[in-house]
Amino acid sequence: MARFGMKMACTFLALIGLSLAGMAPAAAAAPTRTTDLVGNDVSWPQCGKTLPAGQAFAIVGVTGGLANNTNPCLAQQLVWAAGSTGGTAQPKVALYVNTANPGLAGSWWPSSNSYAGTQVANPYGTCGGGVDLACSYMYGYAKAYDDATIRGVNNPGNYFWWLDVETGNSWQTNTALNRADLEGMVAYFTRITSGAAGTGVGIYSTVNQWAIIAGTVPVGSPLAGLPSWLAGAKTLRGAKSNCSSPGLTSGSQVSVTQYVAAGVDYDYSCP
Repeated sequence: MARFGMKMACTFLALIGLSLAGMAPAAAAAPTRTTDLVGNDVSWPQCGKTLPAGQAFAIVGVTGGLANNTNPCLAQQLVWAAGSTGGTAQPKVALYVNTANPGLAGSWWPSSNSYAGTQVANPYGTCGGGVDLACSYMYGYAKAYDDATIRGVNNPGNYFWWLDVETGNSWQTNTALNRADLEGMVAYFTRITSGAAGTGVGIYSTVNQWAIIAGTVPVGSPLAGLPSWLAGAKTLRGAKSNCSSPGLTSGSQVSVTQYVAAGVDYDYSCP
């Protein structure tokens, strides 16, 4: 993922953390693949580059580093991902999307509870155009809708969707607003993937960056208990060790961990 590198007056300073999936371009020659079943994640930084081979599973970035644009190599990378060998607890192909809450500094901000002809049930009340909980929720819902419908993903309800949450994108200083934004995304993705095997929603981040952006997630939040994909390891051994770390939210378990070797993002499926 071009991240942490995983991928405005109203936003806080972008703190660049550990190199996450996607922000570090894949090298043309990957190191010798371990005998462990590991996957890879790729996105726009890998456009035109040689992608890893023999991956057990793949996670492809739908957006191009920002929450409101598209990975220009999405179609080609999905073809590559379809060749994953499987054999882990992860689906052979999953997707991730960049997330943000730019408020009024963004290129678009909601002014109602309606989007794309749908009246959205908003747990925070009515969005009237302000940078508040209700409009933050609608912004997240709208970005998730766009990710699933206008970026070139066929059958979006058949995928597992990871939310790439990193400080390199634009966020509000009020963590409650950022949580509402992410909850809106979760609501949309949960609705379209409900009932399909191997689908759902999870969170990709590091502990520190998640704390800065989202703060403490209440037990009743839709974010609580979602699978976690932890970044930050430098070796497979470190990635395996991170499987025993606490999840990003209460009730969450670490499902995937990431490590970077020779400029290539690798992912380990936790037992």
